[in-house]
Amino acid sequence: MPALTWIITDIDNDIQQDNFRITPADLPGTSQAGQQPAWSVTQRVLHGGLREGVRLIEIDNGRMKLMVLPTRGMGIWRACLNGNQVLGWQSPVRGPVHPAWVPIAEPSGLGWLEGFDELLVRCGLESNGAPDFDEQGRLLYPLHGRIPNRPSCHVELTVDDSAGTITVRGIVEETRFHFQKLRLRAAVTTTIGSSSFSIHDEVENFGGTAAEMQLLYHINLGEPLLGAGARIVAPIREVEPHDLASIANTKTWDLYEPPTAGVPEQCFFLDLLSDQADQTRVLLKNAEGSAGVALRFNTCVLPCFTVWKNMVASADGYVTGLEPATNFPNKRSFETQHGRVIPLAPGATWSAQVGIDWLTRVEEVTGVEKAVGKLGETTGATLP
Repeated sequence: MPALTWIITDIDNDIQQDNFRITPADLPGTSQAGQQPAWSVTQRVLHGGLREGVRLIEIDNGRMKLMVLPTRGMGIWRACLNGNQVLGWQSPVRGPVHPAWVPIAEPSGLGWLEGFDELLVRCGLESNGAPDFDEQGRLLYPLHGRIPNRPSCHVELTVDDSAGTITVRGIVEETRFHFQKLRLRAAVTTTIGSSSFSIHDEVENFGGTAAEMQLLYHINLGEPLLGAGARIVAPIREVEPHDLASIANTKTWDLYEPPTAGVPEQCFFLDLLSDQADQTRVLLKNAEGSAGVALRFNTCVLPCFTVWKNMVASADGYVTGLEPATNFPNKRSFETQHGRVIPLAPGATWSAQVGIDWLTRVEEVTGVEKAVGKLGETTGATLP
């Protein structure tokens, strides 16, 4: 049977299905029709506090639930496994926050942090790093860009019964009159019954003049996966600390400490090895090696990888960020000087894919460690 697609949001045709739900019973003629649904896709509107009006799409593949936020740039708020395990982190921000409450352009350039609490948030598209200011101190580019606080103008669901996959796609536009016109086509796909999902993104310059873009996938993991003794396993060619606090901890960049109030954040820039197809893998495993999260991506498309460690008290947001990107999250002006922006001619597109595997057994973690080991020595980093 061919894949079926349902439109959830389409502003061109004035479609908005606030109470949307699809189950196997909605696929007549398939092997699952008429049975107790093993999966479902539901959209609902959140109410109360700063989340008022946020639309949340819950993809339940029968084993794992993914909570996608069309209102927030198609980010992923949380993932849940078997009804009780949660993947994400506990931010002091009580989200998901509606973009209307996030002061992106406030003078410090740090207003983005007032909405930060997702498992996966895209940073971009015009810029994705630290705030950047002109010589008069006026804000040019805010922290992590505008795309995560832009609502989707089109959202659709596709279920492929033959392949056993569920895909939610959204279109998010970052435009300004007289300036760049960039369109993000974002998709999240999961296989029914799995604990994995993948992100497939395309960025298009739909304007009539040349444009430039950056994109960073800010993948944020906290307790209970993260804790004392957790470790990153990666095929490193080189690792570079970002600042003085990071330099002091360079030799233990891959090892996590317990939550500690007031410790400074650390940031490390990695150059990763990959296979002949330019594919690489990065693993974060817990101290016992019994659970972890593994990332899969292409180093030609996403050549820069950042590890962000925020080892503060749990109440203050104990979290790490694993961040494949087109560039490092420095100021846009600095990254431009070093050639780490993507030029897009009128009508041109750029695309990327990131796979995320939630590992729940020792043998799964061990298997990924072995795969990473084949890409290169995990302890052979060139330290500054």
